[in-house]
Amino acid sequence: MEEKIKIVMEFPIHASPKMLYQYFGTSSGLSEWFADNVNSRGEIFTFIWDGSEEKAKVLSKKSDLKIRFKWLESEGDDSYFEFRIEVDELTKDVSLMITDFSEKDEVEDSKMFWDNQIEELKHRIGA
Repeated sequence: MEEKIKIVMEFPIHASPKMLYQYFGTSSGLSEWFADNVNSRGEIFTFIWDGSEEKAKVLSKKSDLKIRFKWLESEGDDSYFEFRIEVDELTKDVSLMITDFSEKDEVEDSKMFWDNQIEELKHRIGA
């Protein structure tokens, strides 16, 4: 199996960490910008795009800070995707850090996907 490449992206967002967390730490928040619909039952989140479903398990989370998911279909590897809020101590600027894993030939596509999704998120929260 091909080794996946870790991608870490930073997106400055003008929003409070508490407000921002609602958009990625809850199924209702995620369904506003990340997928057509998101349902959660316990630790399992179901993401729906154009009628197809993908399930992910919450590996760890910390309120108003971060949440890490693992796609159930990628159980055999160390990949995950994570939303993490970082606040600059001096300027108080808020950034959303996205960590994801991608096949070598899909890295650019993954980055474009996240760029587009985060644009949608910024649009939603008016940031």
